[in-house]
Amino acid sequence: MKVSEVDPDVDTGVLLAGAQFVDAYSIAIDNGALNARQAAEQMMGHSPRWVEALLKLRNLLVTPFGLKTSAPSEASDVIGLFPVLSQTPDRLIAGFDDSHLDFRVVVDVVRSGSSQSVTATTLVLTHNWLGRVYLATILPFHRLIVPSMLRQVAA
Repeated sequence: MKVSEVDPDVDTGVLLAGAQFVDAYSIAIDNGALNARQAAEQMMGHSPRWVEALLKLRNLLVTPFGLKTSAPSEASDVIGLFPVLSQTPDRLIAGFDDSHLDFRVVVDVVRSGSSQSVTATTLVLTHNWLGRVYLATILPFHRLIVPSMLRQVAA
């Protein structure tokens, strides 16, 4: 299945006011029975091994800077590393706020005939130089990871 980069179709002011970075990727799937939570769980519930290896490296590198390396302990509903902030059958919003940046991932599911499209939109609001450097550093990986995770929904 082909993942395509698409124009983000979200209200950034509502989801993460002031976000400096927004992108979206979408995949069409034949299984027309997924809701947003199921799609998010298939995407973020387990990562490919190469993504897990990158995440371990990331955690090793950012620990000295005091950045979060896991979901906040007070989060009661978590998918993968991401606390769920809100959900409906068609949209799930996950993410967290940290000292260097705030992050949201929005998973939208739209039915079209017998198929569905699943779109993952990422929003980031940086707070300081560390957030801007971190975002610039992870963007090349982000552009590989999100499509890979979306392909898990179609698998």
